Amino acid sequence: MESPKIGVALGSGGARGFAHLGVIKTLTENNIPIDFLAGSSMGALVGALYASGIELATLYKMALTFKRKYYLDFTVPKMGFITGNRVKSLVRTFTQNRTIEQLSVPFAIVATDLKTGEKVVFKKGPIAEAVRASISIPGIFAPEVIDGRLLVDGGVVDRIPVSVVKEMGSDIVIGVDVSKAKVNAEISSIFDVIMQSLDILQDELVAHRTIASDIMIRPNLDTFSSRAFTNIQEMISIGEQAAHEQLPSILQAIDHWKENKKSEI
Repeated sequence: MESPKIGVALGSGGARGFAHLGVIKTLTENNIPIDFLAGSSMGALVGALYASGIELATLYKMALTFKRKYYLDFTVPKMGFITGNRVKSLVRTFTQNRTIEQLSVPFAIVATDLKTGEKVVFKKGPIAEAVRASISIPGIFAPEVIDGRLLVDGGVVDRIPVSVVKEMGSDIVIGVDVSKAKVNAEISSIFDVIMQSLDILQDELVAHRTIASDIMIRPNLDTFSSRAFTNIQEMISIGEQAAHEQLPSILQAIDHWKENKKSEI
């Protein structure tokens, strides 16, 4: 019998985005196919690594050894403190310099055109450049220039790109929200100010994304900072658990789709 195409939208959320790995692991272990994938910011980075065919066990090991120094390459601030060349090089290496269309899962990477305010969706072209654009947190990373467009973090316009994965052909859309602003967060640097401000601004937008998705997985990451790459194992485990809790809803959505298909015949 025909099965629905399932799309997964991985949202932005800085360090909390490692929880996406736990969600993906739970889905795959329970035979929930990921037919389409879209990501904003950290969701774009995690999604690109998964879609490039790296084993989940390897991705777990990479995540647990991740340090902030791997992507920090400071510059004299003009449009951002970090040039982003180091992280671009890392992505290029891990994805073996592939293009988006060469990935094992149809994948879309979301960025924001800083001049026009438009959402820019990459479905082809070099992975590293598109991911680098999508993670360009305004004020922290210098924007990425692609085809003459000044691009910043995809989360600015579309924090959980459920509409993108829907447009790709998904019958059922699963959104993953790892982005809720931390209450009473410690604010002690300009990075904290920028990240917390973005989290607060985008909390309201996320409410509308929930309506557009069939299932929204929300790992409870309220106590974790989006900028501290610590407690990674715990965040991944919370992602696994959150996805596990939504399995009945996902299976119900699949059954409902099949029932509707049967009645159409």
